[in-house]
Amino acid sequence: MDPQCAGATMTAPRSCAVFERNPDLMSFAPLGLAEPVTRALAEEGYSEPTPIQAAAIPPALAGRDLIGIAQTGTGKTAAFALPILHRLAGAAKPLQPKSPRILVLAPTRELGNQIVDSFAAYGRHLRISTRLAIGGVPIGKQIRALARGVDVLVATPGRLLDLHNSRAVRFDNVEVLVLDEADRMLDMGFIHDIRRIVGLLPKDRQTLFFSATMAPQTEKLAGAMLTDPATVAVTPQATTVEKIDQRAIRVEKAGKQDMLTMLLKREPIDRALVFTRTKHGADRVVRGLAKAGITAEAIHGNKSQGQRNRVMAAFRSGDVHTLVATDIAARGIDVDGVSHVINYDLPNIAESYVHRIGRTARAGAAGIAISLVSSDELAYMRDIEKLIRRQIAGSGTEGHSPAARSGVRPARGEKQEEPQRQGRRRSRKQGSERKPQQRTAYGAPGRQHANGLAGARFLEPAHRGPRQPSPVSE
Repeated sequence: MDPQCAGATMTAPRSCAVFERNPDLMSFAPLGLAEPVTRALAEEGYSEPTPIQAAAIPPALAGRDLIGIAQTGTGKTAAFALPILHRLAGAAKPLQPKSPRILVLAPTRELGNQIVDSFAAYGRHLRISTRLAIGGVPIGKQIRALARGVDVLVATPGRLLDLHNSRAVRFDNVEVLVLDEADRMLDMGFIHDIRRIVGLLPKDRQTLFFSATMAPQTEKLAGAMLTDPATVAVTPQATTVEKIDQRAIRVEKAGKQDMLTMLLKREPIDRALVFTRTKHGADRVVRGLAKAGITAEAIHGNKSQGQRNRVMAAFRSGDVHTLVATDIAARGIDVDGVSHVINYDLPNIAESYVHRIGRTARAGAAGIAISLVSSDELAYMRDIEKLIRRQIAGSGTEGHSPAARSGVRPARGEKQEEPQRQGRRRSRKQGSERKPQQRTAYGAPGRQHANGLAGARFLEPAHRGPRQPSPVSE
C-alpha cells in the first residue's frame, strides 16, 4: 500500500489512490460519461474535473464501493452525482411506487437542497426525477411526491425514517446509497439512524461514502457498510485548504463583539460567514452588529425553512454581506465569493474547524479564516492545531502553561480554567501577575486598541490575489 494512503484508509486491505494530476484527465472526456451529462457540464462552463472527481468517478463508474476523502469545497457532490447520472442514463427502468433507485443521505437541509440542485443542473438533459425529503417542512407534500416512485431521493436521516415509519417510502429497490459528509452526520448524532437505514437496504447495492475527515468512528461505520471499497484521498487526512490564510486573534470573551465589528469594518470583505457555538449566541451577535451599523442575518436550527431560504438567497445575491451561523445550519452552505470565515466561538470538536473554514477558498479561490480565541478556548485551539498539523498564526498556544499561551494573566488569587473536555474540568494556578509584552504573529509588539480590547492581537489582512475560474464545485 502506498504510504501516503496510511492516514486515509482503514485497517482492512483495499486499493487506495492518492490523486496526482494526470494529463489524460485534464477534461471530462476521458472519463467516459454519458453524452447528456457531458453536454450539461459544458453548458455549466465546466471543462476540467477537480482532483476528487478525477480520482473518484472511474471506480464509481465501474460499480465499486468507494470511500472518498477530500476537503470541503473540492467538488465532492459532482464526484458522486456524475457517475450516478451516467448510470441512470444507460439503464432506464420503470419506477416502483414509493421506492427510490438512488438514495443520498445528507446531514442538513441546506446540503440536501444543494445536492438536489446539482442533480438538476448536471441531469438537465436526462428524464429523471429527483425529490428532497428534509425536516422543517410539512411531510404531506413529500409523501405525495414519493407515491409514484423516484429516481433520486435526497434526504436527511431523521425525515427519511419518519417517511418509512409512515409507510411512505420503501427501500427494496435502492441500487446506490450515498453518504455525503459522513463525518458530520456522526458529529450530529445520526449514527443510530444511519445504521437503521442501512439495515433496511438491499445488500446487493453500491455504496459511495464521502467525508472530509476519517476519525475512528467514521472508519468503523464505513467498514460495516462497504464491501472491498476503493479509497481515494486527494489530500492528507484532516488538512485544510492551502489557499486559506489562517489567523487567530487573542481576545477575551467580553471583547469579542467589538473585535468582530472592527474586523468587519476594516477587512476587505466580499462575504463573511461568522460561526457561533449556539443559536442564541448567533442572534446576540447579529443584534450587536446592528447596533454598530452592520447589517447581518442569522441562520440556525430555530429558524423555519422558509426563513433560512430567504436568508441564504439574500447572502448569495449580496444583499447581505455577513451571515452568522451555527455549525449545523451552515453545513452545506455553498456560496461563491465567501472571502472570510470568522470563528467568533471556536468549535469544541476539532474536525468542525476544518468544515467551517472550508466555506471559503472554494473552487480554487483564495480565502481568509480568522479565529477569535479567548483564554478558555485554548484547549480547543491546541486540538485544532494537532488535527491540522500546523500552528495557526497568533493562536497563542506557544509554551507549556495556559498563562504563557494566553498572553493575559489573571488577577491575584484567580484560577484560569481550560474548557471542559470529556466531562472533566481542569484548572491551573497561575504565577506572577506581571503581564508579558504581547507580540503579534510576526514578532512585532502588539498594540493596545483604542476600544480597550486588552490582550487582543491584531493581524494585518493579507493581500488576496485575483479569483480563479470555478471548476465543478460542491
